Amino acid sequence: MSDSQQPQFSSRWGLILSVLGIAVGTGNIWRFPRIAAQNAGDDGAGAFLLVWLLFLFVWSVPLIIAEYALGKKGRMGVVGTFTRLAGEKYTWMGGFVGFVAAAIMFYYSVVAGWCIYYFVHTLTTPLPLTAESASAVWDTFQGGMGPIGFHAIAMGVGAFVVIRGISAIEKANRFLIPALLSIVVIAVVRTLTLDGAMDGVRFLFTPSWDTLANPRLWLEALTQNAWDTGAGWGLILTYACYMQAKHGAVKNAFITGVGNNTVSLLSATVIFGTVFAILGQNMGDAEVLAVMQTSGPASTGLTFQWMPQLFAQMGFGRVLASLFFLGLSFAAFSSLISMIELSTRIVVDAGVSRPQAVGGVCLVGFILGVPSAMNLDIFANQDFVWGVGLMLCGSFVAFAVMRYGLPQFRTEIIDSVEGDWNAGPVWDFVISRVVPSLAVVLLGWWFYLSATTYAPDTWYNPFDPFSVMTILVQWGIVLGAFLFFNKWLARRTLANVPPGT
Repeated sequence: MSDSQQPQFSSRWGLILSVLGIAVGTGNIWRFPRIAAQNAGDDGAGAFLLVWLLFLFVWSVPLIIAEYALGKKGRMGVVGTFTRLAGEKYTWMGGFVGFVAAAIMFYYSVVAGWCIYYFVHTLTTPLPLTAESASAVWDTFQGGMGPIGFHAIAMGVGAFVVIRGISAIEKANRFLIPALLSIVVIAVVRTLTLDGAMDGVRFLFTPSWDTLANPRLWLEALTQNAWDTGAGWGLILTYACYMQAKHGAVKNAFITGVGNNTVSLLSATVIFGTVFAILGQNMGDAEVLAVMQTSGPASTGLTFQWMPQLFAQMGFGRVLASLFFLGLSFAAFSSLISMIELSTRIVVDAGVSRPQAVGGVCLVGFILGVPSAMNLDIFANQDFVWGVGLMLCGSFVAFAVMRYGLPQFRTEIIDSVEGDWNAGPVWDFVISRVVPSLAVVLLGWWFYLSATTYAPDTWYNPFDPFSVMTILVQWGIVLGAFLFFNKWLARRTLANVPPGT
């Protein structure tokens, strides 16, 4: 490693806020309300919320504990950690986990750019009053070079923070996360003052018990929790390599998971309350729900096309719209920074200086994100391929722990920290049995959807953006490359193990 001394977070809360920056992203505000609406029954979405909370504790929190502990023990990025703890012949697994997060970074920066654009637009331009004018704003933006320009801005700001190291990342998140939480709370308070908003809130939390018989609800709930907590991505592992030795994994994991899900629920309260308050004046619940379920191009429908026109119909709507997109921008940036740091740390572990690593990662990230910025079909394909890839990443994280030796890993690294909670043998069972089983079920589910719903007639065509074959081909290329270079990558990384670790 090029740094003479391993840097660390200055405090536990600096670490927690930074990890919350990973977990709290656009998935909480952009994706979660729509997925909840799509899995609602006639009475409401409460049953989905219960299953979603269940998977917080049987998928996300156990994997977050594993990532905290792996990073703390390995003191390197995902490639170095897999090499040191799982063994040199499994370096390719760490490479795949790192690549998936990097591939998501390429197009996630594009989403961050959308958020910045809409924040600027709501500040400087009257809000659209109709669906046609809202769509025109989106189409005009997408029809020019704006998406590429704002993608460059997002990546540039991320590079500015990450190049200064973990202390700058900590300082950024000490501002971003409290500011984001303040904006969300303000939005909740304003929403609850709207006539009819409580109808939306009641619908959000009221269960339709019959929906529990639908397997899709369970699988969507697991997918959403895996997506919006960041569990199994390798991002938390990367930040954990900078955590102080006296800090434990279990309490941190629960704070991370519960804090993330709280933001998701508050965001859904804003969305459901606002939509029901405005549209409920002229529509029935079923029609309102249909609006919320609409994805639009690249899943932009509700957030980027409906919300601006809904804000336009309420008092102080422009102020609230600006705050909404500012909060969304903060959420996107805090997550984007962690993705850049993950790739940067891998390159630094290979012996490259941090400035060169950040410059290379962000330049490559910008270039490879341009196709997604220019074409929403490419964007949707990359989101599909690498979003599903996260399920495989979660199983690889669990494998790394099992390869080290589960009881030994838990007793030596997790349960040995004074003042922290013990994970206990239950955690061993979840990591060794539940997580791999859920990963298999999830992968099977997405392949089934692809073959029967998304691309039933072209499932074998790698150029169809939602086919089974496009996943297998892209995964195969990446996995093949890492397997081929496995020995070289392991030796290069081990040559730069931080001193004293």
